Amino acid sequence: MKNLFSCETVKFPVFALLIMVSANFLFTFCKQEPQLWKVNSTDQVASDYIKSNPEFSEFQKLVELTGLEPLLGIRGPYTVMLPTNDAMFAYYKEKGVTSVSELDEKFRNTLVRNHLITNEISTSDIGLGAIRDTNAIGDYLVTEFQGSDIIMNKKSKIINRDVRLANGYAQVIDRVIEPVTKDVYTLLAEDPSYKIFAEGLKISGIKDTLQVITFPYGKTTARTRFTMLAVPDSVYKRNGINNVGDLIKFTGANPDSLTYLNNPFYRYMEYHCLIGTYYLNTFESTLYPILSSDNNVSMNIDTDYKINLFPKTQKYTAFIIPSSNVPAKNGSIHSINGLLPVIQPEPTTIIFETTDFFDFKQGYWYDKQYEKFSDGVNGFANIHWVGDYMQYHWKANGTGGVLINDDCLQMIGWFSLSVTFPKVMKGKWEVGIYQPNWGDVTSCNVYIDDVICPIKYLGARTGGAGGLQKVAEVDFKTTARHTIRLENYFYGMIFWDYVQFKPIK
Repeated sequence: MKNLFSCETVKFPVFALLIMVSANFLFTFCKQEPQLWKVNSTDQVASDYIKSNPEFSEFQKLVELTGLEPLLGIRGPYTVMLPTNDAMFAYYKEKGVTSVSELDEKFRNTLVRNHLITNEISTSDIGLGAIRDTNAIGDYLVTEFQGSDIIMNKKSKIINRDVRLANGYAQVIDRVIEPVTKDVYTLLAEDPSYKIFAEGLKISGIKDTLQVITFPYGKTTARTRFTMLAVPDSVYKRNGINNVGDLIKFTGANPDSLTYLNNPFYRYMEYHCLIGTYYLNTFESTLYPILSSDNNVSMNIDTDYKINLFPKTQKYTAFIIPSSNVPAKNGSIHSINGLLPVIQPEPTTIIFETTDFFDFKQGYWYDKQYEKFSDGVNGFANIHWVGDYMQYHWKANGTGGVLINDDCLQMIGWFSLSVTFPKVMKGKWEVGIYQPNWGDVTSCNVYIDDVICPIKYLGARTGGAGGLQKVAEVDFKTTARHTIRLENYFYGMIFWDYVQFKPIK
């Protein structure tokens, strides 16, 4: 991706950084019928269950006032985080009101949707991290454990699990889940445990970006997503750093240019800010790009979450679990037990999904339904094609692990499909293409930055094995973005799920 930041610019323009973050960001041979949620008629739908149980009468009033009763009576699936009357009365007291009707109308709508997820979530789906789907206001609900108890957003306990509904589940909770409203920087700045770290974000100018929650995108707005690897004051002081001045000296920075991209202090603070929101159960053993995308933090997960593991010494930075997994309106905050100095981590196998781009994921159809596209030139920043159309291929009830996140890019006929992927570290890599072993998948020539690869991708339709196939070994001289293009030489289809970069030792 084009570098929008220059060391000649005093500090990052917020708009420019958002553009950079965002950039990182049905027709087949047989007819495909839509797959609908099957209602079990022996169970009540969510609206009827809430209405028929007196212990939820206060939440029922909230449902009625916000007009959600008809919605909760249809097919779904839904999961309702359902507070008891005692939980609602305790919440009124916190808010200084005596009934739900005294709450502001806009807030009532936010509050009820904060408790609603438009998918089926049982407690067997819940781990240490966050629920996989956002709620109806686009936020992730954090999930943790206290013994055998499941805690939502640090405070609300599930006291009656997996109440089966005809259109999903209800999870009964003992405390109302307060909507998250503050950005990652504000939460850090308000926490006395992070005075030095928060001051560093402020004087570097990075706070200006971290305080942005939404920004204009086309005819609507889009959400920012960040992950903070926050160093508490106790860790700094253990290393002889008692204030932000000591931290500047630690990095060896020129104090007159702290907002410059190439200033060591700026680089240090930025290194603790990841693109995208990750909770403990969504981290994987891979590399995660920092804000400017020109360096990475590595994660290795086995007996612990090991940040920037040094193989020779087996030393690493870890999460302070009780202080991690903190939800913000535009991301997550994790507390770490080390300074996490800036390094360029060892290369590791990286998988990039063809559908994992910011502009692509803003579509109303993303993760919901099939969709066809005819503009192969101007539709998306990183996806281009020549052919009759490209289709977003998605399975409502999953593909059983055949496709990552159950989606991919699909084309048919004679076509060319190119995707420009996020930055890859310089070095030698084995490049692989993955498509499922489906009978319609045809064979293709593969190009990397317009250079044809020595190995063709062989699809099952033309006698190949499908699956993940090596297409080239490359030696990238710089850390940069690269474009990979598939062009078929036999009539047929592609279902391109991801590209894999595997380091060559």
